[in-house]
Amino acid sequence: MPVYEYTALNVKGKTVSGIIDAESSLAAKQKLRVSKIFPVAIKETRETSVQKSSRFTGLSRSLTRVKPAEVSLMTRQLATLVGAGFPLVTALDTMIPQIKSPGFKKVMAQIKDAVVGGKSFAVALDPYPGVFSSLYVNMVRAGESSGTLEIVLERLADITEKQQALSNRIKSALAYPILMAVIGVLVLFFLLTFIVPSIASIFSDMDKALPAPTRFLIGASEFFQSFWWMILILLAGLLVMLHHFKKTPKGRQMWDKTMLNLPGFGILIKKLAVARFARTLGSLLENGVTMLAALDIVQNIVGNALLSDAIAKAADDVGKGQGLGASLAETDIFPPLSIQMIQVGEQSGELEPMLNKVADVYENEVESTIMSLTSLLEPMMILVMAVIVGFIVLSICLPIFEMNELVR
Repeated sequence: MPVYEYTALNVKGKTVSGIIDAESSLAAKQKLRVSKIFPVAIKETRETSVQKSSRFTGLSRSLTRVKPAEVSLMTRQLATLVGAGFPLVTALDTMIPQIKSPGFKKVMAQIKDAVVGGKSFAVALDPYPGVFSSLYVNMVRAGESSGTLEIVLERLADITEKQQALSNRIKSALAYPILMAVIGVLVLFFLLTFIVPSIASIFSDMDKALPAPTRFLIGASEFFQSFWWMILILLAGLLVMLHHFKKTPKGRQMWDKTMLNLPGFGILIKKLAVARFARTLGSLLENGVTMLAALDIVQNIVGNALLSDAIAKAADDVGKGQGLGASLAETDIFPPLSIQMIQVGEQSGELEPMLNKVADVYENEVESTIMSLTSLLEPMMILVMAVIVGFIVLSICLPIFEMNELVR
């Protein structure tokens, strides 16, 4: 069934816009009028921007403007409706008007149209990799084949909500230090480019040589005043080069290896990736996806090339009959605790619950470590700012003290 975008007037004369599915534009207009909405302009949406972007592998995710929180909310609502006994098409039809994002609403309307056309829900989701991950699609496929779609949707909602909650807690913990760092850089830039030059002009008539700290401060100020634009261009150029370098296989390997070897932060990155691996693998196995198929999916979502290669190697060993824990242990990348917990899960026949426990352990460790680091970062940043501002004040005051001695 075609999907139409419309601009219309409601009964209060207010302009509204949205999307609607109907057999034809005439049917769409009639459907809108029944709802007491009077169309001004209406056109068929043949292809969403997400579908267009999916033609280009590198652009699919960058052009998609659907937030993970929106997908999580939609999944929870759909799980509730399907669990209440609504047929899938009816549930989608009921849920689509509740979606606020126009782009996401178009995507879901196209998915509903595909389901009405006879496609399975998983096949309908597949053309939108920027919105629905391979994990999401494969879990839905497993749920449809086993007749437990409502349970799978509930689990997907739980997974996405937990990941979103962890991400939000980490972002909120880092927000204050990042804000302080940005404000500190801006204040220093303002001092060096505007305040220091006006004060330094007072010392230009001094016959005596200025103290070394003052000369350094004036030199730094003159440099920033003359070449600040060049610094910005160099920074932008470095960021662009780094972005393109990370897109190459060798560059990605080097970048991910560097990130894992960062003192302090490297172990956090590894723990986050292991938590994502365990949570995803456990959910896939619980929903009937085979071990090899699940490992093939998981290696694409861990977010680190080294860990992805390690999972791929472990998958080969598992395919030859080796246990998952032993296969991961041979990679020398996964933390020993995660290996031991997985091996215990395999031996007890409770691998799926144990994988979820591994995810819980590492997510909690990452969160508590970040909280501790941010509590240390704040006073450290204040101390660094105090030292820099103190140096500026001292550099300005030293010549003034010398001028006072000359006057005496």
